[in-house]
Amino acid sequence: MREGLDQWDFVIAAYVVGIGVTLALVAWAWWDMRRAERRRDEARRK
Repeated sequence: MREGLDQWDFVIAAYVVGIGVTLALVAWAWWDMRRAERRRDEARRK
């Protein structure tokens, strides 16, 4: 067991969380955009 706290553990964790959330947001936006395009195409066909 270590005596002192290593700040790099927190830095790495912050990067992992930040990158993970960013990728999740991009995936969600892409999925939502595809859904909106599909709805737009269906509305144009009517």
